[in-house]
Amino acid sequence: MSTDDLETDLTRNTENSPRELLTRSFFFLCAALSVVTTLSIVGLLITEAAKFFTLTASLMGVTGETASIVDFLTGTTWQIHSQEFGVLALVSATLMVTIGSAVIALPLGVATAIYLSEYASAQARSVLKPALEILAGVPTVVYGFFALIYITPALEVVFPDIGTFNMLSASIVVGIMIIPMVASISEDAMSAVPDELRQAGYGMGATKFDVSTGIVVPAALSGIFSSFILAISRAIGETMAVTVAAGAQAKFLNPLNPASYLEGALPMTAAMVQLLTGDITGGGLAYRSLFAIGLVLFVITLIMNVISDYVSRRYREAY
Repeated sequence: MSTDDLETDLTRNTENSPRELLTRSFFFLCAALSVVTTLSIVGLLITEAAKFFTLTASLMGVTGETASIVDFLTGTTWQIHSQEFGVLALVSATLMVTIGSAVIALPLGVATAIYLSEYASAQARSVLKPALEILAGVPTVVYGFFALIYITPALEVVFPDIGTFNMLSASIVVGIMIIPMVASISEDAMSAVPDELRQAGYGMGATKFDVSTGIVVPAALSGIFSSFILAISRAIGETMAVTVAAGAQAKFLNPLNPASYLEGALPMTAAMVQLLTGDITGGGLAYRSLFAIGLVLFVITLIMNVISDYVSRRYREAY
């Protein structure tokens, strides 16, 4: 019997052993549970959101008040008491938090990752990186109160007309929250770049800065972009920090207008919290709008993750 045949028989016997079968079944159940949980959540969102819209609700035999899907997706006014459900008022506030936090977190996160990967000593890295990751463990509601008590009063010195609840303060605090995610994932991607590439750059007479920005960062671009998308997805879905700092009044604001960030607004996640904690009737139109908002939020996050997977595959470097 050849060596290959012997190895094949040993592998087959190992795979068919009761212990191996039990281990494989356990891990399969874990994976299946994750899939079933995800499908259950998606099914709940779709089913309950469908009851909110006129056409799908009639097909499902739902009686009572319903809303037009066109008005929901294109409306710019969100007033529960007057039965106006224009989700763009909520989406605009979510986009403002996302854009503002990205402007803060992405450059600072990448700069932090470059320092940890290329400039910091092993001792400094062993202290700074765990400290940075601990920052991600602070409860988000604490960040919200930090924005309300410290960031907003500091902004009032520069912008006297800024409101107590404003989008700028919410954007800053969410940006601080997602810096550890950008920095940690980007640093892991940069650390995975082979040292041979760095040594080749030094051999050509490049400086430390040239090697870091011209060789390491482009080689780790796939992981860096993935960290961007994941951090932005986190910013989109952030709840308690924006609930405390952004305000509770739904407004349709222009995310590209800097003056809009001085006003308060109501992001989608904060609107969901407001609906859950407010005086609404279970099964009513306002209650069902909760699931419609959740479905829109899910679709946006799903698109961001699909983009992340595409970018990761498109720019992945193999060494």
